[in-house]
Amino acid sequence: MVTESPHIHQAIASARAVLFDFDFTLADSSEGIVASMNHALGRLGLPPAPADAIRRTIGLDLGSALGILAGEEWRSREDEFLEHFVRKADEVMVASTTFLPGAARVLRTLHDAGYRVGVVTTKYRHRVKDALERDGLRALVDVIVGADDVPQPKPAPDGLLQAAGSLGIPTRDCVFVGDSEVDAMAARVAGVGFVAVLSGTTEAEVFAGYPVRAVLAGVGEVVGEGNCPGM
Repeated sequence: MVTESPHIHQAIASARAVLFDFDFTLADSSEGIVASMNHALGRLGLPPAPADAIRRTIGLDLGSALGILAGEEWRSREDEFLEHFVRKADEVMVASTTFLPGAARVLRTLHDAGYRVGVVTTKYRHRVKDALERDGLRALVDVIVGADDVPQPKPAPDGLLQAAGSLGIPTRDCVFVGDSEVDAMAARVAGVGFVAVLSGTTEAEVFAGYPVRAVLAGVGEVVGEGNCPGM
């Protein structure tokens, strides 16, 4: 049962479940992503991509990222690219992942207030699970849906629908917090309320065409600091 808290943002307060994107919403794993992307590109015989260009693809599935970074003609080698990316990511990803300011406090406060909490991401589920466990946060998250759990990644609604179904909560009672346009697109198709955060590479203007409940600077604004537990 959700308990009222004056510290929880009004865009979230009426929900029963709060779902989060991972990269650039709850955490920053861009260092590991850049290293893994450039390792995979190199194994295909391609030059490294600029770090900023790679960061702009974070949140997309790897096939789409390859098409953007190397050209659509390279999509025919998507499976090979994925294999090399995963091998490098297994070495570096969790160690290079850091949670963004306020993320742990927000997860703890929502959990303690009775909200169901989930993560819906284009990352593999085990990477999110390992990062949460490393920082003692796994028990605060009720469901994790990764790219390996659904037929289609965001912007398809599959992940959000699966998370809501796993929680047993109607999509109308869920809110999704994300940093990218694909997050906004997925929420709209799934019928889930959307809250945008500007901690990624997407400008606020991009969200103007979507039914956004709020645009926040970062995930920490989901819950005001006040006297929230776990600070």
